[in-house]
Amino acid sequence: METKDWERFLIPYEQAVEELTMKFQSLKKQYVVMGQYSPIELVIGRVKKVSSILEKSKRQKISIEKIENEMEDIAGIRIICQFVEDINKVVQLIRERHGKDLHIVYEKDYVSHEKESGYRSYHVIIRYPVQCFLGEQEVLAEIQIRTLAMNFWATIEHSLNYKYKENIPEKICIRLKNAAEAAFSLDQEMSQIREEIKDAQKTFTIRSSTVSQILHYIQTLYKSGKEELAEKYQDIFAQMWEKGDLKMLMALAADLEHKIES
Repeated sequence: METKDWERFLIPYEQAVEELTMKFQSLKKQYVVMGQYSPIELVIGRVKKVSSILEKSKRQKISIEKIENEMEDIAGIRIICQFVEDINKVVQLIRERHGKDLHIVYEKDYVSHEKESGYRSYHVIIRYPVQCFLGEQEVLAEIQIRTLAMNFWATIEHSLNYKYKENIPEKICIRLKNAAEAAFSLDQEMSQIREEIKDAQKTFTIRSSTVSQILHYIQTLYKSGKEELAEKYQDIFAQMWEKGDLKMLMALAADLEHKIES
């Protein structure tokens, strides 16, 4: 294929990545707005570079004509979770979309059954319809779901595979395997204190939102010409901020909201 052909060929994949990334980011935002814990921590999307496509097609003996139907990860979405337990929740969210805006082809569970190298991740291969100039086109895409620790390890392994052209020296492979086990142990430890972490994060989110509300209300008072009242609340807020009492800050926000409304 000529360069311009590749450019045209990749357009549907770029569109799929853009749409899927936006959908999962929106899903995370909905959890936050509803005041619920989101199993989605981060969403990353990418389209394989032409050089990577050609290298993989050569390695896996896929002809250029069959790339569209046989190469599953030209479009890739990576969903990062905080805890191992969140992975199953995200997989379930994807399954619930099957037949609606995507079609699941198959799943690969490398979390429960890690690769020999130590690689852990959950892969869902999907067909995703995009609206193109000449009509609807379905493209294959790979969704990877993994924890922060798993992603850190996989990123390092990918770099080493690139450096050694898929032939990493045995000594490094052994150390990578040990590092993978350490990363998984970290995930297990974090799962043990999962509820404590979630409570701490929820408290931080509420506190941050409450402080933003208070500052917004004080600014509104200033803009309304009520400078004396605004300065009074500014002083009260400064004192409460020093104490760090969340209940007092929430009560101040409610009081300010009442003052603004009246």
